Amino acid sequence: MAEDPDPSPYLFVSMEQKRKDQTKPYDGKKMVWVADEKEGYVLGLIKETKGEMCTVEIEGQENRNVKKDLLQQVNPPKYEKAEDMSNLTYLNDASVLHNLRQRYVAQLIYTYSGLFCVAINPYKRFPIYTPRCMGMYRGKRRTEVPPHLFAISDGAYMAMLANRENQSMLITGESGAGKTENTKKVIAYYANVGASPKKGEVKKGPSLEDQVVQTNPVLEAFGNAKTVRNDNSSRFGKFIRIHFGPMGKLAGADIETYLLEKARVISQQTLERSYHIFYQMMSGGVDGVKEKCLLSDDIYDYHFVSQGKIEIPNVDDAEEMRLTDVKKCLLSDDIYEYHFQSQGKVEIPGVDDAQEFRDTDTAFDILGFNQDYKDEIYKITAACMHMGEMKFKQRPREEQAEPDGTEEGEKIGHLLGINAADLYKNLCKPKIKVGAEMVTQGRSAQQVLYSLGALAKAFFDRTFKWLVKKLNETLDTQQKRQYFIGVLDIAGFEIFDFNGFEQLCINFTNEKLQQFFNHHMFVLEQEEYTREGIEWVFIDFGLDLAACIELIEKYNGFEQLCINFTNEKLQQFFNHHMFVLEQEEYKREGIDWVFIDFGLDLAACIELIEKPLGILSILEEESMFPKATDKTFQDKLNSNHLGKSPNFCKPRPPKPGQQEAHFAIAHYAGTVAYNITGWLEKNKDPVNDTVVDQCKKGSNKLLTEIFEDHPGLGGDDKSGGGKGGGGRKKGSGFQTVSGLYREQLNRLMASLHSTQPHFVRCIIPNELKQPGKVNDSNPVPKLLEILVLVLLTCRLNSLGNTLSSRYE
Repeated sequence: MAEDPDPSPYLFVSMEQKRKDQTKPYDGKKMVWVADEKEGYVLGLIKETKGEMCTVEIEGQENRNVKKDLLQQVNPPKYEKAEDMSNLTYLNDASVLHNLRQRYVAQLIYTYSGLFCVAINPYKRFPIYTPRCMGMYRGKRRTEVPPHLFAISDGAYMAMLANRENQSMLITGESGAGKTENTKKVIAYYANVGASPKKGEVKKGPSLEDQVVQTNPVLEAFGNAKTVRNDNSSRFGKFIRIHFGPMGKLAGADIETYLLEKARVISQQTLERSYHIFYQMMSGGVDGVKEKCLLSDDIYDYHFVSQGKIEIPNVDDAEEMRLTDVKKCLLSDDIYEYHFQSQGKVEIPGVDDAQEFRDTDTAFDILGFNQDYKDEIYKITAACMHMGEMKFKQRPREEQAEPDGTEEGEKIGHLLGINAADLYKNLCKPKIKVGAEMVTQGRSAQQVLYSLGALAKAFFDRTFKWLVKKLNETLDTQQKRQYFIGVLDIAGFEIFDFNGFEQLCINFTNEKLQQFFNHHMFVLEQEEYTREGIEWVFIDFGLDLAACIELIEKYNGFEQLCINFTNEKLQQFFNHHMFVLEQEEYKREGIDWVFIDFGLDLAACIELIEKPLGILSILEEESMFPKATDKTFQDKLNSNHLGKSPNFCKPRPPKPGQQEAHFAIAHYAGTVAYNITGWLEKNKDPVNDTVVDQCKKGSNKLLTEIFEDHPGLGGDDKSGGGKGGGGRKKGSGFQTVSGLYREQLNRLMASLHSTQPHFVRCIIPNELKQPGKVNDSNPVPKLLEILVLVLLTCRLNSLGNTLSSRYE
């Protein structure tokens, strides 16, 4: 077997480069950083000072007259490409930006910022995740090895064993920053570290560590998609607990998922795709798949999946399909024959869907899925594509739809094991319960098409949840579990031209996580100074996100609101751990310390979303009223929050070609305008119960299994969501999408608060996805986003180190 390549050039600054860097001319009194519209900051030399003004010479530019207090000091050459920015002599925006930029250009993508690690997306593969590289970090202190994701991962592993405490790895950042890829590397590291080979033992079947790693291709095939900014965007959140025994050996794993973006199954924006699995199935990567799924050769035959971009650069869908495995789906060769999955951009240059398919196929085998299950998974997936091609027409002078051809319905009937004629009947004239009686209700062509979309989303969503359930069963060994390390991967903060309910949820989650980060980094750290007896005045860094979080729990669209809210929550978690808990620790240690409020509290935004009479609360209330409309929902939001909640504001007028927005939220990462069209229906998430009843009696055993907990026309849905489960109702009470989502998010935050967290912050260096390039056409937008967090953590860490050493 060939030896792994040497990772050193991508981890260390070479001795030759160090000599060059450290022999650069330096004048600490005259050399300064000057703000620049193009580069962010440029190096200058003070030529003359008159009062508060300085004349600065800049290479390649005319001299500038700049106010003295706008200039920033330059660090000595020995700090060039510093591994930990908390060690810099001068901590300012320019120095942090310069250090990150220089390291990135030198292909050093990881840098420490005091208490957390910064990871810049390299947009290419480096040999720094091999078993050889893993061995370099195993059991090493962070100061003994260069910055790396593995150093943070091993630190969490060693802390788990030493402190006998559960740990968590929070890998955060905006969409496209590299969170999912870093998450996969963390999981692979723990699988490697926790492996327990026994001498002389003959390996029988896939190992647990192999199975843990192989969950990734399956989850990505069914849960990831191309978006405008990310070719492999996670369209769901996941919290993976890696369980270990008392001696640190791998003992199993479980996966909890949050809010799959169901709308993407039937609709995509321009330059986007539906879920990867649809294109993998169309790629021909596994022999016989399309024929058995009754699919054509043309993706544009399927409208649901061909509304945007269907190819991804550097991804082979056929290879991915072979890693997933699919057969007997009666699919054609053209994804554009399937409307639901082809409304976005269906081609992604450089992405081989066939190879991706092969990867997914292999993963299913390693995870123990039998052939019958695999066949039925892909028949249901193919049925979602065929649903987008069913045609209906309106009867003359009647509010009644009728089939306009039955070919696609017959294919769906074959795939699902149900009678096609009954399917058309149940779509056009479903039964409804009126009192104690069942009556048929005529549907218009438009109503039938809407019902079809809802069914396709429900089929795919329930299949995804069933997959997660089966993965958890596979990873649930009988070995003793003592501790776990949780690895969180959620969609990053999103601001699109059109932002819906999903974006609100995503952004809300990120708001929560940022609040968690802020608390840990800026509050708990200062509390620690107080405990240590350090003389310290508490600093309020202004990082509380609570107002924004409460406003939401109190939309872009529904999906974006959910994503952004999740990010808001996680950012609050980050803030608390980085900036609050650290200071509390100082107090406990008796350090004389005045608490610093860093201004990172996100409570206002979080409360806007989740508190009583917050956005989600009003959405829940309106969803219960049969006569409620998008307009009544908008009016209630405005009457409760416009001019009253600081994070709730009017959106800007739309640009030409843009859809209007109905309100905006000032999130920690920027102001997002949300469009509320269709939120009430999305929140209620209705499906045709008559068709569900028919499916439950069909011959596709998986279809009956995924709808087992759905009441159909007969009663109450007893599912309550959770690990791989999923329904909309709970007991005898109706449960909305937002209600279930809030429950899941609260469980996630409770789980995170019970662990010792470790943070990795991923950032985008440029919008063109070019390796080694930091965006200089704009004022380095994505690096500047986190400079405040880097600076604050560096300053706090530096202060803490100084004071702690003083008191030792």
